[in-house]
Amino acid sequence: MRRLAAALLTGAVMVGGCATSEEPNDPLQVAATLVAATPAPSPDPAATPAGTVLPATGNATALAFTAGTLAVAVQDPPSVRLYTLPDPNPRTVALPGPAARLVVTGDRVEATIPTSGVVISVNPTDATTTSTTVDGGPVDVAALGDKTVVAQRDTRSVRVGDHQVGPVTSPDQVLVVNGHIVVLDRLRSAVFDLDPTTDTLGAGLRAGDGATNAVTDRFGRVLVTDTRGGELLAFTANPLIMRQRYPVPGGPYGLAYDPRTDLAWVTLTEKNEVVAYHVAGGEPVEKFRFPTVRQPDSVAVDPSSGRVFIASADGQGIQVISP
Repeated sequence: MRRLAAALLTGAVMVGGCATSEEPNDPLQVAATLVAATPAPSPDPAATPAGTVLPATGNATALAFTAGTLAVAVQDPPSVRLYTLPDPNPRTVALPGPAARLVVTGDRVEATIPTSGVVISVNPTDATTTSTTVDGGPVDVAALGDKTVVAQRDTRSVRVGDHQVGPVTSPDQVLVVNGHIVVLDRLRSAVFDLDPTTDTLGAGLRAGDGATNAVTDRFGRVLVTDTRGGELLAFTANPLIMRQRYPVPGGPYGLAYDPRTDLAWVTLTEKNEVVAYHVAGGEPVEKFRFPTVRQPDSVAVDPSSGRVFIASADGQGIQVISP
């Protein structure tokens, strides 16, 4: 209760505080210069990574798992590699530019390519693709009923179907929770709710000191890693309220959620570790902790088996852990 009260008070102060002539005009902005948080650099591994490590060339930037297939986005050359485990030999799908994110929509994987202004939909079964042109630098997508929600970096806006909403300083992720949209803004380290029937954002709350990644859980919450502040945060939408903030030292960055076990898997890039928290209760409870490959920026979960996949952004391979 004390942690929750402190979280709510912090959010209220940040949104409602008054700016002075020496402070930014935006009450959610605490510094004159905005710099988005990035993964903390990893040291040389001090322990052998748990599980199995598949050798893989190139630096992985994103992971997604669906239909028995692990999709891995690689920066150079821009591509998505499709692994049907335990076969270590992937099929490769070339991309017109580096993927900002991989998002599972139904039984397909959507790769957002902001530099090319397209979203590539990949069929993991046969590795075929379809391309949709999306102006404005698409960096993330989500589904809201029959509408597609797109975060557009260059136009600083969010498109809901044919409706444009903004401005947003840095719309880095869009998440749909119980029919409501939440936008993660990395530059301001904030989350916003969005009403698709209007042309502006709704309420906003600070999300720690350097929010980087977010996922939804089955309780209607948005879980967020605060990389700079070393915390795992939980928000509900409509109304937008911070429900939890829990200390997670070690540079939390990558984030995945298993709805079958209610485990939130968080990578700690300062320690080359991944830690699992049970998040169904009043506060997170640590259940597992494993050593990882170097620079574990990305993590995904197979909800049918509980297997955890970690990708190295330093060319050290793809790690598979069966807790």
